[in-house]
Parts: sequence; C-alpha cells; structure tokens
Amino acid sequence: MSETAASEGERRALAALEASEITFEITRHGPVSSLQEAAAARGIDPAGIVKTIVVRRGDDDFLFVLVPGDRTISWPKLRALLGVTRLSMPDADTAREVTGYVRGTITPFGSLVEWPVVADSRVPLRTVSIGGGAHGVAANVDGAELAQVLNATVADVTEPE
Repeated sequence: MSETAASEGERRALAALEASEITFEITRHGPVSSLQEAAAARGIDPAGIVKTIVVRRGDDDFLFVLVPGDRTISWPKLRALLGVTRLSMPDADTAREVTGYVRGTITPFGSLVEWPVVADSRVPLRTVSIGGGAHGVAANVDGAELAQVLNATVADVTEPE
C-alpha cells in the first residue's frame, strides 16, 4: 500500500509503532467477517489476535484493555484490579473521540490520548497481532514486548467467550 493510500489512522499507528522501537511486522488483508478469518489472514491463531477495548472509568477517564481474540473482559476481575465499582464501554462515537480511531481499528499506538493499558495475562506469553489503525491492518509483535512498551498492567482480566 502506498503512503498516499494509507489512512490517517494507519499512518498515526505506524508512526507510534516505529517510535516505540518495538519489533513488529505489518500485515494487511481485505475485509473479514469473523475472528477465524482475521486470524487466517494474519497468519496467527484466533487466541493470538489482541482486541483493544476502550473502557470508561469515569468522566473523561478511559483505559485500553488488551483482550485475546478468543476471550472477553471479565468485568468483576477488571473492577477488582482497578479498585472501582463501576466501569462501562463508551459508544462508538465517544470511543472515536477519545482515541481517534473507529471501532475495529482501535489500537493504543497513536491514540489521541495515551490512556493507561491493562493487558490480559495471556498477552505477554506469545506473539500477538494488534490493530494497526485501519481496517485490515495489523502489527504482529511479541506480546511481552508489547506489554512493556505500553507500560501495561498485566493481570488476569478475561474469561472464555
């Protein structure tokens, strides 16, 4: 894909990945309709895809939760980790406002605000594929290196889907 064809979100994510000095490999693929299709297109198993979920703690207080593709957030575990009684997921418009990315393309890399990151404890154990700021664009990275460069809090915060 030429630089002129890359979206603003992809350019922002790529610049942030490069600035982080993490070792990464960009993968690009066409539209997919399932986790399995996305995993096959990226050359990784479904558990290796990392979903970046935006979570609201309070007014103008958000964080990113990195969730393996075959898992979902365990709200009781996440609330306990953060020491809060209430969390929510913002609507798509709010998520875009606070990250600069539309749903399905959200990544901590190049977000408009560097929100705190919580990575599920399974993320650092393997190579993972994280969104690259545009549909069909991802970065394959070492999960431990990912958690380190994002200064993520690593904890068991998910459950099987």
